[in-house]
Amino acid sequence: MATMNLPFSLLLLLLITFLSLSSQTHFSAAAKKPIPSSSSSQDLVRSSCVHASYPSICLRTLSSYSGAANTPRDLAQAAVKVSLSRARKVSAYLTTVRDGVGASKREQAAVRDCVEQVADSVNELGKTLSELQHLRVGTFRWQMSNAETWVSAALTNEDTCLDGFREIDGKVKSDVNRKITNVARVTSNALYLINRLDQSRP
Repeated sequence: MATMNLPFSLLLLLLITFLSLSSQTHFSAAAKKPIPSSSSSQDLVRSSCVHASYPSICLRTLSSYSGAANTPRDLAQAAVKVSLSRARKVSAYLTTVRDGVGASKREQAAVRDCVEQVADSVNELGKTLSELQHLRVGTFRWQMSNAETWVSAALTNEDTCLDGFREIDGKVKSDVNRKITNVARVTSNALYLINRLDQSRP
């Protein structure tokens, strides 16, 4: 009986050895697979932000961005997300001021106009982000044109909001000016990165 079982034992031993070697080879190959490094992502941010409208703001906001930004497309999306997030916060602030009792009638009128303009900016930046997330080869140029148009319109709305406070002085104007200027700068950087992405494609 022992003689009859010997070939089976050898076969089993060979099979176990083969499976072990195969597993080690697969693990070794997986270990060698390149993984995007945070340093390469930071290099992309630095090289992309150097000629932005506001380089230091671009570098600061995108270096601390929590999502993945390993390609120019990722970076453009990240910039729009930053702009959209800040525009939403300003929109909430303006709504609070509009509904408050401390502002003068002129300030409240300016704030009401600003609420509408910033709401339009939020809508335009939201459409831009959606477009960048669904870029397709056959319609790339058309989609990029849409994105550039919407971000430009968002910038115009932000500038128009500030124009409404030109003849007004006081804390409300100061706060609105600071917050809108902050949003306008990150929006301008987003437009630059979208233009850069557009130009990178033949």
